[in-house]
Amino acid sequence: MAFVLPLPLIGLALLLAQPPLDMEWQHHPSHFWLVLLTALFSVGLAYVTNVAADRRKDARLVLVSLAFLSSAGFLGLHALATPGVLLSHPNTGFTIATPVGLILASFFAAASVSPLAGPWSAATLRAGPWLRSALLLLMVVWAAISLADLPPLQGPPPGEEAVGLLDVLAIGSIVLFIFAALRYVDLYRRRGGIVTITIAVAFVLLAEAMVAVVVSRNWHLSWWEWHLLMLAAFAAIALGARYDYQRSGSLAGTFGGLYSEATLARVDRWHADAIAAVAAADARGESTDPILAELRRDGASDAELSLLAEAARELRRLDQLFRPYLQSDVATRLRREPSAARLGGEEREVTVLFADLAGFTTFSESRRPAEVISMLNAFWAVVVPAIDRAGGVVEQFAGDGVMVTFNALVEQPDHALRAARAGLAIVAAARDLAADHPGWPVFRVGINTGPAVVGNVGAAGRRSFAVIGDTTNTAARLMSVGGPGDVTIARATWERLPGSRAGTAHATCSSSETAADDRPAGTARSARSYTLWKFRRAVTCSTPLRHR
Repeated sequence: MAFVLPLPLIGLALLLAQPPLDMEWQHHPSHFWLVLLTALFSVGLAYVTNVAADRRKDARLVLVSLAFLSSAGFLGLHALATPGVLLSHPNTGFTIATPVGLILASFFAAASVSPLAGPWSAATLRAGPWLRSALLLLMVVWAAISLADLPPLQGPPPGEEAVGLLDVLAIGSIVLFIFAALRYVDLYRRRGGIVTITIAVAFVLLAEAMVAVVVSRNWHLSWWEWHLLMLAAFAAIALGARYDYQRSGSLAGTFGGLYSEATLARVDRWHADAIAAVAAADARGESTDPILAELRRDGASDAELSLLAEAARELRRLDQLFRPYLQSDVATRLRREPSAARLGGEEREVTVLFADLAGFTTFSESRRPAEVISMLNAFWAVVVPAIDRAGGVVEQFAGDGVMVTFNALVEQPDHALRAARAGLAIVAAARDLAADHPGWPVFRVGINTGPAVVGNVGAAGRRSFAVIGDTTNTAARLMSVGGPGDVTIARATWERLPGSRAGTAHATCSSSETAADDRPAGTARSARSYTLWKFRRAVTCSTPLRHR
């Protein structure tokens, strides 16, 4: 392609260097239909690019459509300069319409690869309708003045189609077309797209056409050359657009390679929302056809719809695969507040529960690994639902142990009571399971309430949710001093249980528990000011927890 583009200029130079070769051929019908066909090509391109620009709200496409419109409109006026169409004699206004249209088109072409299509795109989108209306009004006024033979467009045309000021402006337009073409070549290298490269080719051809306009002689072959160059430019874009339309299946997708960065970011958000909507409908067991139909009305191509549906299915599959590894409250918060995934955290009051199997080491040493894993999974099958029912967040599993937090992700004013219920439920569920498997160990639980830092720790590529602080460490120590079936809590937790001030903690845990100030020897230093309260399960009933 790069080798073919210079050929028109080489041919033009040859015609100018050898005047006998630059023959005169004055055929008015051919001129009229050639110019009119070229103008129609450009009008069609202006229309479709404007429709695509409106659908995607893209500033670059707005400016490209104005470039097509200005060249098309003034080229159409030039067609009227053909003797015998509207006037019996040539007219200056109609004759110089072509270079004027190309000059305007070059400004819009250069603007489409300038900040007006990037950082200043909002201003361009606001001004787009006004620019289009002003351009159409200019064409109407130009035609009226030319028909009325009023200055400065009256009288016969000059010997050449561009003289004086138009020569200077024409040279400037050539530079602008080449600048725009080079920027679109760079855009094509980064994004691809047949339309993108054909626009670059078209702008080069329009620059060559402007050269021919400046140096050619009326009705000679060099003069006919710029007409053919303009036709080739718009035909190239039309063919490229047709190819991309057949490939994408939508008008919006046809010009996808031209979109500005702001439009692409907006399209990405639209795609993400569309995938989420399709995945959510699929998860609910609803038909996705209404959603896909609405997306098609919004401009989605058949290829886009196919990719969206496939992405939604893959998203749901991954969600099903990874959801068991992420607590539901964590997943819900991340969906609602993506910024919660950043490293760091905040300090808040939490209740932390640690639980593990007393005697697990002895048990595992005498069993095969497969049997140990089977036993652990059996325990977690009844323990995790008990934690979920209480509203706890499983921060981590560590072999036979589990760390659970309350009031860490969502507001839970009764977090101490929730943790106490969860602790008793864990012991109860595990004891019932162990009763059916003689020799299996039994859970013990430690609970503490206090301040901790809640957030994410790790690195950019791998991180985890964590609750860090002395409150967590103390809960782990409380668990370690308990025996099988014990739920050991700190004074801070006890004092937050309903009724504890009055001597009774009304915990609807479906069990009868007795409380005793039973600090084991040697724990005073490690527990510091904490008083340990051991709740030993007695019988299954509904009497409240009592403090004595």
